[in-house]
Amino acid sequence: MATLRVIIDQLVAPVPGGIGRYTLELTKQLIATAPRNCDVEGIVSAVPTETADELTARLPGLAGLHRATLPRRELSAAWQHGIIGSSGNGMVHATSLLAPLRKHDRREELGTQVAVTIHDVVPWTHPQTLTPRGVTWHKAMAKRAAKFADAIVVPTHAVAEDLSRYLDFGDRIRVIGGAVSDELRLPPNPAERVAALGLPEKYILAVGTLEPRKGLSALIQALALPATGDLPLVIAGPEGWGDFDVASVVEAAGVDASRVKVLGFLSDSDLALVLERATVFVYPSLAEGFGLPLIEAFNFGTPVIHADVPALLEVAAGATVVVERTTPEAYAGQLADAIQQVVGDSALRNRLAISGLDRARAFSWRDSAEKVW
Repeated sequence: MATLRVIIDQLVAPVPGGIGRYTLELTKQLIATAPRNCDVEGIVSAVPTETADELTARLPGLAGLHRATLPRRELSAAWQHGIIGSSGNGMVHATSLLAPLRKHDRREELGTQVAVTIHDVVPWTHPQTLTPRGVTWHKAMAKRAAKFADAIVVPTHAVAEDLSRYLDFGDRIRVIGGAVSDELRLPPNPAERVAALGLPEKYILAVGTLEPRKGLSALIQALALPATGDLPLVIAGPEGWGDFDVASVVEAAGVDASRVKVLGFLSDSDLALVLERATVFVYPSLAEGFGLPLIEAFNFGTPVIHADVPALLEVAAGATVVVERTTPEAYAGQLADAIQQVVGDSALRNRLAISGLDRARAFSWRDSAEKVW
């Protein structure tokens, strides 16, 4: 019996974010697509028994859960310095750079290999949007991956190309993207949920963790421009880091506070609802490795606007309105013009809805899992 051990620690992170979604969905499908005589175990930092039980319940069919002896922060520091322990044994797939990387020879040590996932190149291209500690850790772990990893998974060819400018992974790169979760389904009582969430009849939607890189400041500033009319903005996503305070940005931009509604973290059914009902979905992020929210919006036929980030262009494949950024100062105005273009043109909205639905079908978590296997 062969065992694939998957690092699922992102599921217990304070803000799991997109990588948490990626970890959950990919691991579920790795279990479902496991070849004959193969099973899947999880590796997690030192967590309480009740947390471990919750993880096991979220991943039906998981053959076992290995709990490390160190809490999450200490574990990441230990692995950064090559202090691995028993967590690094066997065939390991890391859904991020949090990986037990050490020198090994898979030809001599049969059954020992490690694959890591690098989701973007933000630590190199936009370090100011991360904490200094986060930048240092990501770069250090990427260097360890260059030395010791047997394979590197990236979500897009754009990330693969960008990454090659900073590290030499040779032929170890594998491009494997994400997809829409099967759990992202409309609730059985949509009218009740619309009332409970206080959703306007028409609105601009933004989805993502509240942090500097997501470009929400420019989108809020766009609301102050005549091109966006009086359309309200709904923001769905958990609080992140960087003291990004929506209310302060709204006030500084001179926008009526009643036009901006922050919903925070949403359940899958509520997220499906706000995506499906949105007039337009705007993803103003300044840097991404994949951009899962784009595909989620496509899945509900919602028109999408986003910045000219290479990975987003690759994922969208012409199914969106692209904002070609010139300068940071002009970005808010460019977003406003794009919103006006989409909202004011019903034929364009219909075309975007159809092309988005078609594009969403190109991505499957099952396909991703089979590529990982």
